[in-house]
Amino acid sequence: MSKPLTLFEKIWNEHVVADLGDGFSLLFIDRHNVNDMGARAFITLEKMNLPLRHPELNLAAADHMVATLCGPLDPSSVTSPYVLTARKYAEKFGVRLLDIGNDYHGILHVSAAELGFALPGTTIVCGDSHTCTLGALGAVAWGIGQSEAVHVMATQTSVQRKPKNMRVTLTGTVPAGVTPKDVMLYIIGQMGVAGATGHALEFAGPVIEAMPMEGRFTLCNMAVETGARFGLMAPDDTTAEYVNGRPDAPTGADWDAAVAYWQTLRSDDGAAFDQELTLDVSNIEPQVTWGINPGQVVGIGDAIPESNAEVDRRALDYTKLEEGAAIKGTPIDMVFIGSCTNSRISDLRAAAAAAKGRKVADGVTAWVVPGCQSIKQQAEAEGLDKTFIEAGFMWGQPGCSMCGGSGNEHTEIGKPGTRIVSTTNRNFVGRQGVGTYTHLVSPLTAVASATTGRIADVRDLEGADV
Repeated sequence: MSKPLTLFEKIWNEHVVADLGDGFSLLFIDRHNVNDMGARAFITLEKMNLPLRHPELNLAAADHMVATLCGPLDPSSVTSPYVLTARKYAEKFGVRLLDIGNDYHGILHVSAAELGFALPGTTIVCGDSHTCTLGALGAVAWGIGQSEAVHVMATQTSVQRKPKNMRVTLTGTVPAGVTPKDVMLYIIGQMGVAGATGHALEFAGPVIEAMPMEGRFTLCNMAVETGARFGLMAPDDTTAEYVNGRPDAPTGADWDAAVAYWQTLRSDDGAAFDQELTLDVSNIEPQVTWGINPGQVVGIGDAIPESNAEVDRRALDYTKLEEGAAIKGTPIDMVFIGSCTNSRISDLRAAAAAAKGRKVADGVTAWVVPGCQSIKQQAEAEGLDKTFIEAGFMWGQPGCSMCGGSGNEHTEIGKPGTRIVSTTNRNFVGRQGVGTYTHLVSPLTAVASATTGRIADVRDLEGADV
């Protein structure tokens, strides 16, 4: 009888080209995503006079370095050297580019899923640590560096050390007003930002099985914030329904064969995990970070914890908050809804429903930035943009935007001293602008905060249907 395998081990083993010894393997890479900031790898490929081995397995996008708070962009007006580099080399090497104006232009981690370019059972790499987002499909997806990207481009393979396996099993029933983002922030708070270092992190249990696909993307997106390089979930009927009919998805007999294979992709009974953690989410509430890493988080009804740990003292000194103080009610200056964590259509629908009939508080600047052009079009067809605009939010163009402040040439960052409530994935020092303070929350908490002018619980809003 063969040894029981984890989901990660099954996909890994299917992609081993060669065992290199000492725990290292040469893996075949099914999909390589290239964002504008990673397009420099093409320059190295050119200098080394190497061909791109499989252009059709590469997908490029302009996402990090594009303006999002503006009217529709004229592609010819873009001056970012990163975007221009992506354009030049995508054309030279025959790579599909999701440029401004493309129906799927946007954040690659969002666009690749929307297109069906990312599929269950595949290996996916990109020069961005949040590539693990796509593990929600039942893929092994991870971020790589520039030199690794060149190797993938030239050989369609990657040298990797096989990680350990960890499983987080979620039980119970998610309370009203609590979203997948809150669940993931709670997990990080329990595990810490290094709790899964050196592991591939599988999410499992009845909570995951009941979770819509887009919520699963949110959890896997932030797996890297636990120290894991990989986050993934077993594909199921929910996964197949999400993928079916997308432009790059298999069709006909190929679809039937693909689904039959995907049904085998789950951890076997008795598979050995190096670490196991079971969490009951029945009693959690909306979560808010108070510090300078995603693990410094509390329930919205809780106080900022007392701690003598140096990292916590530094966080409080930086964020100008006090231990023992309530996090709810903290005055804010800015709200951002978007990023590869929370910019999908379900995020926008939930946020718009909470914003309907309300107004952004005086003195608060609020943005909503869809993750992909196809999502933007769908939101506008449903009138979500009008709801946001009537409430006082700015409605942006697709892109990474304020997540990492990479659009700074377009002033898409906060000014020093700005306190920001954000649906993004990182609250590091200066992440959204030098001297800014970021509180990570769900889209529902973001709307509640925007419309009250302080960190607020959506469940407290009169008439809120959550």
